[in-house]
Amino acid sequence: MPVPPNSQKPQLERKLGPLMLWGLGVGYVISGMYFGWNLGLEKGGTLGLAVATLFVIIMYIAFTFSYTEMACAIPKAGGAFDYAMKALGKHWGFFGGMAQNIEFIFAPPAIAFAIGAYVNIFFPSLPILAIAIFFYLVFTALNIYGVQAAAYFELIITVIAVFGILLFAGAVSSDFQWKNMTTNVLPNGWGGAFAAIPFAIWFFLAIEGVANVAEETINPQRNILLGFGSAIFTLVVLCIITFCTSIGVAGWEKIVYEPGSTASSDSPLPLAMFHAVGESHVLYKIVSFIGLFGLVASFHGIILAAGRATYEFGRVNFAPPILGQIHPRFKTPANVLVLNMIIGILALLTGKTGEIITIACFGALSLYIISMVSVIVLRKKHKALERPFKVPFYPIPPVLALVIAVVAFVSITFYNPVLAILYFSILVLSYAWFRIMTRKNNPLINPSTKNKTV
Repeated sequence: MPVPPNSQKPQLERKLGPLMLWGLGVGYVISGMYFGWNLGLEKGGTLGLAVATLFVIIMYIAFTFSYTEMACAIPKAGGAFDYAMKALGKHWGFFGGMAQNIEFIFAPPAIAFAIGAYVNIFFPSLPILAIAIFFYLVFTALNIYGVQAAAYFELIITVIAVFGILLFAGAVSSDFQWKNMTTNVLPNGWGGAFAAIPFAIWFFLAIEGVANVAEETINPQRNILLGFGSAIFTLVVLCIITFCTSIGVAGWEKIVYEPGSTASSDSPLPLAMFHAVGESHVLYKIVSFIGLFGLVASFHGIILAAGRATYEFGRVNFAPPILGQIHPRFKTPANVLVLNMIIGILALLTGKTGEIITIACFGALSLYIISMVSVIVLRKKHKALERPFKVPFYPIPPVLALVIAVVAFVSITFYNPVLAILYFSILVLSYAWFRIMTRKNNPLINPSTKNKTV
């Protein structure tokens, strides 16, 4: 029998405007300015990482506006999953959704470890792992409490993190020397530029998470465009500022290796500040402290986006239905948020930060490839679909993003064969479960069950 209107399941609530979407878009990504990207210098040097970053910037600009077209036309929490479902069908929809889940679930553990390392600078007696787990618990709870509170918090710490980048650039600008940008620029040849690609991607990873709050956005057909566009512009500017000012202080090796050590560092900005003003200077301490805000902004924001992506999987029974439930009081996907936290903590326990970043990049690039194909197919198969925004100069942007994403995916597969095997194993095993467990009772897979009464 039909479900009475007053007994409908709890739904996500529309509370987000363009400013909050900007805060989420920049917040998802800004930790990439504070740590991780400098590890690409070890692979490619200044020139190698610069070239990789240039192509990644082109890819992300083309991708963002192409993705925005779909987000405005299909404003649903599943993001890439929903777009691929409509364009390519249930099987490619599954792979698009899984790639998105892998990206959003595996990025936070890497950031959590960096948070632990930053806090440990100020409180050396606290274990890094314990700090990281504590932050997981706190920010999962905040996301369960409500999207509006989570988004307000994200906006505040994102503004602080952006200020931190500008403060850093101003503090070291007087020590910038062009010769530092031209020293040992390609230590491993052009192959190093390809090896540096995952770390160039880390500058922008997860900006697409803006689309995953579409169902919680006021007037999504307009505000998603404003949020995406302003966020990518801000991030490109911050990326260029961070790259140039950090390396220009003392050369790339000084922001990769700790003084007197050959171990790679997760804190390039404090290292640059150390060489510019010394660690006793008040600006060194301020920038190091604000760096923590940048890490928290991305950590918190990606947890939010991951919850919506996995929730959509559960809502359509591509994952256990319990994951598609909304908390009746807080109107948030609480079950999913807890599950993602557990997986993230397990990944954190491995201590493999670089490897976790690369797994997240595999998921991101898969999402980009499937999404750009979806843009093209939707234009051909669903010409009547209402598109409040159309990507300019079509089909150049989606094709350009697709080509660069494919090249990047092949490159990181070549340089990380073991992680590639692990990534594909996750996809294959999850797809096998999907085919076996949901074939008979999922209405999206078996249309004959779609109209059954309950």
